[in-house]
Amino acid sequence: MPATLQIKLFVIGLLLISLFFQNAFADNISPLYKPAQHLSAKDLAVIVNDADALSVKIAEYYQQQRGIPASQMIHIRFSPNEAILSKHEFEKLKQQVDDNTPKHVQAFLLTWLMPFRVECMSITTAFAAGFDPAFCAEGCVETRKSPYYGAETDKPFNTYKWRPTMAIGGSNFNDAKKIIDNGIDADYSHPQGTAYLLKTSDPVRNSRAVAFPAIAEKFENFWPVDYMEQDFIAGRTDVMFYFTGLITVPHLAENRYLPGAIADHLTSSGGVMSGSNQMNIMEWLKAGATGSYGAVVEPCNFPAKFSNPALILYFYLRGSSLIEAYWKSVSEPGQGIFVGEPLAKPFAYLSSDKGKSD
Repeated sequence: MPATLQIKLFVIGLLLISLFFQNAFADNISPLYKPAQHLSAKDLAVIVNDADALSVKIAEYYQQQRGIPASQMIHIRFSPNEAILSKHEFEKLKQQVDDNTPKHVQAFLLTWLMPFRVECMSITTAFAAGFDPAFCAEGCVETRKSPYYGAETDKPFNTYKWRPTMAIGGSNFNDAKKIIDNGIDADYSHPQGTAYLLKTSDPVRNSRAVAFPAIAEKFENFWPVDYMEQDFIAGRTDVMFYFTGLITVPHLAENRYLPGAIADHLTSSGGVMSGSNQMNIMEWLKAGATGSYGAVVEPCNFPAKFSNPALILYFYLRGSSLIEAYWKSVSEPGQGIFVGEPLAKPFAYLSSDKGKSD
């Protein structure tokens, strides 16, 4: 990953965190006392690739487990063996999806991992906002920003005409089933866990770590946040959040991830699903996490192109679904893919909902 000006990164990180906490914690009130609405089955459309038997099987299981209405199962067909879709092919597929998506739908779930890109941008952002070269970059430059970043709305399509998108899949059906089951088990569970924020020995991939001490300080009265200057954790039984920066994160399987856990590592190609020599974000989900995020093309180490843990904690702890909390934490999502179970909502309150299938 090419180095960028560290002073610029430091300023960006501190500005993000200071602005966030000025707004979110002006009254020193715990996020748990400010419940947020969350997306549910009625808000999500599932996109199925009928040419991919695994995509079909995942979609059928997800629909059954989450109670997705039949009208919100969107069927398309394309080759599942390619890593990258062309702009031309994607736009045909996107038009089919848009034509068949009920207007009330606020978000998408893709039931495949390949392809994971549309030319120079991630497939999840392409489905969320449409193909746009402004989401791409040649060299170390900023890209188009998301209006959904840090937003309080629970209706992203109504507000911004964006449908945040997440992908779910695996090397086999059991891998995908495990992720789905983890998300469902998380619902309304209000787990007692810890957020681990690691500043590692890799200076290039520590660009967002400049904000980690401030996050730990601001959350100390609300949620356990451990800021550590080390390369990994192992033997932890309470991992709810894990954010770090390394090419490969060791000892993932030696920790216990609570249902609904979110984890990612800042690196150049964590979201590349085929052909990368860096650790893939699916390793987090195989180890037990429920959601992750990673770059599909070289993003340079701009913090804005990766998740802001402060925002994830803020929205997730208030009851937002996983897809909402994750998408609201990434300012420039064009070069990264979101994976996981979108409707997981461990900190939501059952009293305001109709049931677990929501």
